[in-house]
Amino acid sequence: MIKSKNILETVKMVDELKFDIRTITMGISLLDCADSDGEKSRIKIYDKIARLSEHFVETVEATEKEFGIPIINKRISVTPISIIAGSSNDVDYIKYAEILDKAADVAGVNFLGGFSALVHKGFTKGDEILIRSIPQALAVTNKVCASVNVATTKAGINMDAVRIMGEVIKEAAYLTRDKDSIGCAKLVVFANAVEDNPFMAGAFHGTGESETCLSVGVSGPGVVKNALEQVRGQDFTTVCETIKKTAFKITRAGEVVAKEVSRRLDIPFGIMDLSLAPTPEVGDSVARILEEIGIEACGAHGTTAALALLNDAVKKGGIMASSNVGGLSGAFIPVSEDEGMIEAVNRGSLNIEKLEAMTCVCSVGLDMIAIPGDTKASTISAIIADECAIGVINQKSTAVRLIPVYGKTLGDTAEFGGLLGRAPIMKVSSFSSDDFIARGGRIPAPIHSFKN
Repeated sequence: MIKSKNILETVKMVDELKFDIRTITMGISLLDCADSDGEKSRIKIYDKIARLSEHFVETVEATEKEFGIPIINKRISVTPISIIAGSSNDVDYIKYAEILDKAADVAGVNFLGGFSALVHKGFTKGDEILIRSIPQALAVTNKVCASVNVATTKAGINMDAVRIMGEVIKEAAYLTRDKDSIGCAKLVVFANAVEDNPFMAGAFHGTGESETCLSVGVSGPGVVKNALEQVRGQDFTTVCETIKKTAFKITRAGEVVAKEVSRRLDIPFGIMDLSLAPTPEVGDSVARILEEIGIEACGAHGTTAALALLNDAVKKGGIMASSNVGGLSGAFIPVSEDEGMIEAVNRGSLNIEKLEAMTCVCSVGLDMIAIPGDTKASTISAIIADECAIGVINQKSTAVRLIPVYGKTLGDTAEFGGLLGRAPIMKVSSFSSDDFIARGGRIPAPIHSFKN
């Protein structure tokens, strides 16, 4: 039985504290769309996405209106395209990206993820072609997102892939230079990528997933901050309990709506990803939660410990609320999408080195960070390698979404608009990593990866 107190709590979370379902993502398997004839394969892809997503957006919007909980994004993720296109004789996969963009438009979704490759242990022909196609694909499409997994705890780090991805990011930045290199905002490099992530730009529908399913990302940094304001000055046990209880409420409310969408569409419900994903709006910031815990400015000493506490408590509360918790689940720290992070960078309390330390304990990694446009590809690759090492050693997902903004440098700001926000250009080390990246090969898996 739903109590009036619970209803009023939910109304307050939505109206005053910016609680929302950040995304409902429909995962679609394209394994049956592979064909030696690329044109036939693309027709199959378009037809399947259009057929399965025909009533997706309208059903989500009707459910949103009925329950009164905002559902911000409607998205699609598909099987990594390198697997599908690899069966064709095509020499580049730009046309695959274009057909995905067209399908996303017809479906009415915000983004479509899955222009992806999994190369943590090596490359197939399809992987190599897809990776080299990414810059142009992101330049000629609006809704397609790309991701490449270059490392896992079991396989180690593919340093050849790491080197190439630095070059790919630079090229994507150049090809979208008229829009502050926004192409790079749609490209993520992963270690330990998960198959059921509903968040962009890193979402893809894993080969171990069902034919189709719905995965849901729930968010509410403002709700968590408000709850912590009620326990100011109390000890850390109280802080943890408060976050857990709040995460429980957020997850439970989101799951009710998500399962109703699943029922109406007759599509299996996949996972709940409870990730505190900020937006550029005031009152929707992860940085402000850390400051509420007691840090004067995000990035000051103690920030990593506060983030570790937050991330763990969110996971515990979410898992108690749902048996279907998955994806990344925890706290995101994307600089351009968090008004508190933006202010911290501008104040000088937050730099890329501190962000790297924070990624040891958060859900993802170095996210939506704008760096000088003249940053060398090898430096970008070295940053990716560092982040992969954190993920591989700690057996967690980590990622890099760096934007070397063409024509801009320290003191400038990149404007991406919408949920992608804006980002002050951050300093990277001026010392060279050229010889390190030039070695190539693979950094072996750590000893503790052997569990059999």
